[in-house]
Amino acid sequence: MQKKWVVKTAGDARIVDLSRSLGVGAITARILIGRGVDTVEGGVLFLSPTLSAMPDPFLLKGMQEAVERLLRARTAAEKVCIYGDYDVDGISGTALLVSFLRRVGVTCSYFIPNRFDDGYGLNEDALQQIIDSGATLIMSVDCGITAVKEAAFCQQAGVDLIILDHHTPGESLPEAAAVVNPLQPGCPYPFKMLAGVGVAFNLLVALRSRMRQEGVFSAGDEPDLRDWLDLVALGTIADVVPLVGQNRLYVFFGLQKLENSCRPGIAALKKVAGIMEAVTCGQVGFRLAPRLNAAGRMESAVPGVQLLLSASSDECSMIADELDTANAERQSVERSILDEAVAMVSGGDSYPACKSIVLASSAWHQGVIGIVASRLVERFHRPTILIAIDEHGAAKGSGRSIPGFHLLEALAACSEHLRRFGGHRYAAGVGLKSDGIDDFAAAFEAVAGQILGDSELVPLLDVDAVVCPAEVDLALAHELCRMEPFGAGNPEPTLMMRGVTVVERRIVGDGHLKLRISTEGQVFNAIAFRQAECPTDGPLDIAFFPETNRWNNSTTLQLRIKAIRKAEG
Repeated sequence: MQKKWVVKTAGDARIVDLSRSLGVGAITARILIGRGVDTVEGGVLFLSPTLSAMPDPFLLKGMQEAVERLLRARTAAEKVCIYGDYDVDGISGTALLVSFLRRVGVTCSYFIPNRFDDGYGLNEDALQQIIDSGATLIMSVDCGITAVKEAAFCQQAGVDLIILDHHTPGESLPEAAAVVNPLQPGCPYPFKMLAGVGVAFNLLVALRSRMRQEGVFSAGDEPDLRDWLDLVALGTIADVVPLVGQNRLYVFFGLQKLENSCRPGIAALKKVAGIMEAVTCGQVGFRLAPRLNAAGRMESAVPGVQLLLSASSDECSMIADELDTANAERQSVERSILDEAVAMVSGGDSYPACKSIVLASSAWHQGVIGIVASRLVERFHRPTILIAIDEHGAAKGSGRSIPGFHLLEALAACSEHLRRFGGHRYAAGVGLKSDGIDDFAAAFEAVAGQILGDSELVPLLDVDAVVCPAEVDLALAHELCRMEPFGAGNPEPTLMMRGVTVVERRIVGDGHLKLRISTEGQVFNAIAFRQAECPTDGPLDIAFFPETNRWNNSTTLQLRIKAIRKAEG
């Protein structure tokens, strides 16, 4: 879809002050201000992150009780079981907790529900299996905040439950030995956007602190929590939480650990994913995370945890190959569902007048529909829910949304048509009966119609700054790299140059444009990926990111073009 370009603004005086105080150029200062980093203190922390900036983990409501209960379990040699979710956040959170707790002397096992047999979150049958195995303390990670009934089941069975979660709580919280979630009412922790693995990491920081106070560690025996930041980075990036505040700290240092991880499983995963150089957020999001996710989407997520916990290089190599194969299968299934879903939208009579998309099929794979929903949002820019129907008439859906439309609140408004639902502003899951899909789709469309106008249905391209040709050089490209890691909440900057002329054009690779661009007496090399069909006649405006291009031991400037349009204004 054609996007509307929106240029951010910032006061010149603020730009000059921040630029001078931080020692950065005016363009970088403008971008920082546009992202809410408008103080010297905030700018220093953003450009030079430090783990010492972490808030006290005991500010998390319930943390004191969780730590004390774990310490009692350690002293009494109780069996503890970690109950994780089947996505990368849950997988990495489970591996994080299991490996650290075992390291400090806690007897610890884990359970990952099967997406198809057990469903999402805690369930009584799985809890009973864990209890039968001898566990007297169960700790959830990345799930559990709405498990009121399941928490009561644990209480009746005489087993304690600790809940570590980051999802939106319901009207009532579960009765548990401890509930740790920055979103729960009355929690004073200042950062509310942690991933599940981020909540778990805070528990480890608090637990180690208390154990240190009690003199548990001998000289040189205290675990270095930085050794677990590779797992924190995996889950944080994969869960697409905003890379600001605490999350930015975790990912900044976690990517360094991923590059040089001592975990055989990480090394094996990087090998099958073809990652040989420094690890970036994009590589985690598009190469590592999909492979960890693949097994859980197609069958069971347990191999992902096994990979992250195993100390055997041979075993890790075998598991990584299995995950790579599962990912290839997932990609094939995804392409098939996407083609069918696009045909249903394009061939129907509701688009483009509709404000939402709800599609269902008994032929679709439940584990893949969330990814396909994301692809449809990218293509049609409508809140989208895809529903897979099983042989018993039960329907499970996965939804994705757009800016300006709170998906979870919209589902709450349609709750009379749903058996269950949960999630976030931009992603959610639903459960309903197949004979209620049409009524739900109508109700969802009505809610979307009340919230979304025509302007909200046009995707936006956020432009951080309009620049002059003289401002764009290698120094700027290097300086903008200081804003990494880029991802949700801190996207790669987008700059704009007006009125450029293409003096050379050729198609390279799989439909990419290689260009030479002239403006105000300067010539730039540029690349526009997958835009071979884009017209380049006449004066143009370009949206781009300046990057370094290394070839034959030389470094040159290249503009990576994100969008091209006829020159305006």
